[in-house]
Amino acid sequence: MNQIVSYPNSATVAYFSMDVAIDSGIPTYSGGLGILAGDMLRSAADLGVPLVAVTLAHRKGYFDQRLDAKGNQVESPSKWSPESRLELLAPRISLSIEGREVGVRAWQYYFHGIGGHVVPLLFLDTDLEENDPRDRVLTDHLYGGDEHYRLCQEAVLGFGGVAMLRALGHWGLRVFHMNEGHSALITLALLEEQFGTRQARAISQKEVEAVRRQCVFTTHTPVAAGHDRFPSGLVHQVLGEARAAALSQMRVMNSELNMTELALRLSGFVNGVSMRHGEVSRNLFPGYDVGAITNGVHAVAWTAASFCALFDRALPEWRRDNCYLRYAVGIPPAEIRLAHAQAKKDLLQQVRWLTGAQLDEKAFTLGFARRATAYKRADLLFTDVEKLKEIARRAGPLQLIYAGKAHPRDEGGKAIIRRIFEAAAALANEVRVVYLENYDMALGKLICSGVDIWLNTPLRPHEASGTSGMKAALNGVPSLSVLDGWWIEGHIEGVTGWSIGDRDGAENDSAAEARSLYEKLEQVIVPLFYNQPDSYAKVMRSAIAMNGSFFNTQRMISQYIRNAYTCASGNGAQPLT
Repeated sequence: MNQIVSYPNSATVAYFSMDVAIDSGIPTYSGGLGILAGDMLRSAADLGVPLVAVTLAHRKGYFDQRLDAKGNQVESPSKWSPESRLELLAPRISLSIEGREVGVRAWQYYFHGIGGHVVPLLFLDTDLEENDPRDRVLTDHLYGGDEHYRLCQEAVLGFGGVAMLRALGHWGLRVFHMNEGHSALITLALLEEQFGTRQARAISQKEVEAVRRQCVFTTHTPVAAGHDRFPSGLVHQVLGEARAAALSQMRVMNSELNMTELALRLSGFVNGVSMRHGEVSRNLFPGYDVGAITNGVHAVAWTAASFCALFDRALPEWRRDNCYLRYAVGIPPAEIRLAHAQAKKDLLQQVRWLTGAQLDEKAFTLGFARRATAYKRADLLFTDVEKLKEIARRAGPLQLIYAGKAHPRDEGGKAIIRRIFEAAAALANEVRVVYLENYDMALGKLICSGVDIWLNTPLRPHEASGTSGMKAALNGVPSLSVLDGWWIEGHIEGVTGWSIGDRDGAENDSAAEARSLYEKLEQVIVPLFYNQPDSYAKVMRSAIAMNGSFFNTQRMISQYIRNAYTCASGNGAQPLT
């Protein structure tokens, strides 16, 4: 399934994403969506996929996070310099925003695959001297500003992205893949490119179908409130009367423009990012055929050095073909434990360097690192701090490592961070709790690989997929998670990890799930860790063999090639190979 495929040199797939994660020094990502995009591009390069990607430069990044002694979050711009990391390309294009011509240039980064194939990523940038001061900052902030700023950004990504690809000579593109609705305006750009722009003209179904045959849409958001919406008056103001009229005529805009509806309407293939998310999306958007391609992670990028060395010895083909991780079932448990001990040592050394806290390498360590927002319930573990103390006394010592940023406007997320600091103070020395500020890719890799169990407590069914637990699995770290998103597919009780609650139980019952969480820790997981270390190592090994071998972007992009890209490029008539 994961063999390298031979493709022509010119790109046939264009992949659009508002944020893409390359490394911690290029802060053009905020969380799972950007990490997923970066991992997909790495695997596209590994597999030789003829793909070119487009994003925005985000010169001031997402934000840097600082936390005071009580957990209050302070944000500052995460500045970086495209000039020092990327290649400037010669072409410049322009697009109309609010009737002004806005110039756009592009910077380029290359993902180099294991077989030498290269996938280019274009960073669109409006910081040009000739632009109006209002327009020079449009590509500064990732997910910043108000509705007006966001719509202008999405116009740059959609209209500017298509124009820049053409200026660079990418005329052989057969598939345009939208990673979330932020890039949905590429559909309108393609419609204009093929059929022109004329106000008050009728757009035929034939014209719509011509665009649909080229477009693939991946939705990542399982709740209606999370989809980008813009008031129709703002759309008229920013995009102009002709484009607003086209959107109205296609029945994707009445009082507001829903970017997800636009992408759904003009895409020939649509998918959610897990089986469960596909179900949820079909309920959110009845009448649309929404499939599912479950997310993955780039195996080599997220595997700790100690496990890379182990896999290189035991499974020498694993880098080229992640399916070989299945054979991790033959690795002796003692070798799994040894590789994990080194990963844990590396993590705790970093914790000490960052915080001064000296954690115990022998203590059972739980990890929780993701965006701080209400539905992820990072504070569920602290529902009953006295119970947590009791578990530590009866079953064995516990220590907890947390990390994650709250969006600057998410007051609920910021409050959760403060509650974790309050719980840490209440637990004092009975259960050590550290919260690592300014969570980024490098820190994420250390936490995912170095803890003893990965905790995930989303409010069902709000976890579209989740990928942090997949990264943990590659490093032999089992999950203790609510049954939502990918974990429904990856969970085998006591084999790859453990569930919190029951999939058929009542949703929004945090009290019941907290009880389940405490029960699993006290009666099953912590005793297994301390009293039967080889048995615990076998669970770690199964996480690698069963989940690491499947929940990777090699498998994921292979599914996109077979199902999405072939379908979109002519209903099966024009396979990409």
